[in-house]
Amino acid sequence: MSTIRKVIAQDLSQLKAVIDSTEMFPSELLDEMLSDYLTNKDSKDIWLTQVVDGRPIAVAYCAPERMTEGTYNLYLIAVHKDLQGQGIGSAIMQHIENLLNEKGERILLVETSGLSEFELTRQFYDKCNYNREARIRDFYKEGEDKIVFWKKLN
Repeated sequence: MSTIRKVIAQDLSQLKAVIDSTEMFPSELLDEMLSDYLTNKDSKDIWLTQVVDGRPIAVAYCAPERMTEGTYNLYLIAVHKDLQGQGIGSAIMQHIENLLNEKGERILLVETSGLSEFELTRQFYDKCNYNREARIRDFYKEGEDKIVFWKKLN
């Protein structure tokens, strides 16, 4: 059985394994990224996982963009490498968009690298009907641009 639910502390090691499988960024960052969400009951951050047979196979994280009204930023989405291409990421994106719509939020931003190894990631956001809104040259480091995607929520 597959379900999308909020992340809980017990998911951490398996979520790190999901992130490690994608080789997109260091999974040790997850501890600090999750700390406020797991300890602050008033957190507006959204952390979701898709679970199959009790095992997290994907993770997504978005949070309100500071100094804006109704704008969220998706900081992380990862599906275990062995399960990519099966619609899991799209289902989580739709789930996030639905949650934000229910809360009356207006916009969801997504930022990713402009490096060639992130081409499939950029194609994923294109497929999810996000607009390529901006390119910030040399953002992450010399030669690595940031690509910003934008979607107006209903």
